[in-house]
Amino acid sequence: MKTKACLGLVVLMVFAANLQGESNFGIKFSGYIKTDLIADSRQTVAAREGHFLLYPSYENPDLNGDDANARANLNILAIQTRLKGTVTGPEAFGARSLGIIEGAFFGSADGNINTFRLRHAFLTLAWDRTSVLFGQFWHPMFVTSVYPGTVSFNTGAPFQPFSRNPQIRLTHSLGQVYIIAAAIAQRDFVSIGPNGGSSMYLRNSMIPNIHAQLQYNTKPTILGVGLDWKALTPKLISDTGYKTTEMVSALSFLAYARFNLPNFTWKVEGVYGQNLADHLMLGGYGAESVAPETGIEGYMPTGVYSVWTDISSGDAIGFGLFAGYTGNLGASETLYSFYGRGSNIAAIYRLSPRVTWTSGKTQLAAEVEYTAASYGVPDSDYTVKDAEFVGNLRLLLAAYLFF
Repeated sequence: MKTKACLGLVVLMVFAANLQGESNFGIKFSGYIKTDLIADSRQTVAAREGHFLLYPSYENPDLNGDDANARANLNILAIQTRLKGTVTGPEAFGARSLGIIEGAFFGSADGNINTFRLRHAFLTLAWDRTSVLFGQFWHPMFVTSVYPGTVSFNTGAPFQPFSRNPQIRLTHSLGQVYIIAAAIAQRDFVSIGPNGGSSMYLRNSMIPNIHAQLQYNTKPTILGVGLDWKALTPKLISDTGYKTTEMVSALSFLAYARFNLPNFTWKVEGVYGQNLADHLMLGGYGAESVAPETGIEGYMPTGVYSVWTDISSGDAIGFGLFAGYTGNLGASETLYSFYGRGSNIAAIYRLSPRVTWTSGKTQLAAEVEYTAASYGVPDSDYTVKDAEFVGNLRLLLAAYLFF
């Protein structure tokens, strides 16, 4: 059934392409075919059969004290292959209209890997100084003009916020200064709660994720700061059967910069945030109080910080280096439960050099990625004590054909 739906979508896009001609409406296809060869020195916490790497797995000693997770693994996948349609439309409401629909064969879980999955689908209306986006696109905390240029599809996660969301986004230009505001929902990248990962916690709050950002962009140089706020309703009824409307709110900040220098490009970003598990980062929230009569819980988020930098240079033969660090800050009070990611991780760091070789529309790439996570014991406030680092070395070879 999914295969038929994918074929139907392709047929529809081809039909739409034939509409281009005398009218202003049409569609242009682009994308790439990509194959990755991945070799890891140990087991990892990752998605899609190890393709999307977050960090190495913890030490898992057997009865002899040998680490069962210290086992290398190898895979070859082409699931990043991507198809994008750019739809140009006639003027609407005095604005230029543009649409994007993009998908890949990444699937939405390991169980449906290789199936076609929606990545982006949005409409933009652009006036002289103001544009509005309606649809699914990168969360504003993933700044599309300042993100790591890694060969790995993780694109710097869990140091770089990584999430695509349905949203309504307003961008207003004041010359070289851009004001960005967005109201955001969740779909593929969701918060974690008592019922696992789900968008219901944000939906039940009746308040969208709110984001505001200020960006200074001269093309060679980009500087920006952002503020993000969201509120979740983890439960509608307590474990003892009483209705609850308790919510947990989270506030996050980011600052970023890109400098196009004569011989290389330098990007850097810092994030401080609360409950950022939906961005594939560390952290979450938990119950900091429980009413004895009703079992109704009060909640508190845990904090996380991250910094990363990326340097790239070259054209036909390119070189790059990514480095990132993230730390778990825990909560300010004792938590009686935890919903999130990495509750037993104190910190993670990564260093990954890369080289690319481009000829025409074809590119070959190689990347060495060393990621280390310090595992320990969660304290009552979900800071982590007695932590020790465990490292994974990944070798990634990739081949692209762009069209």
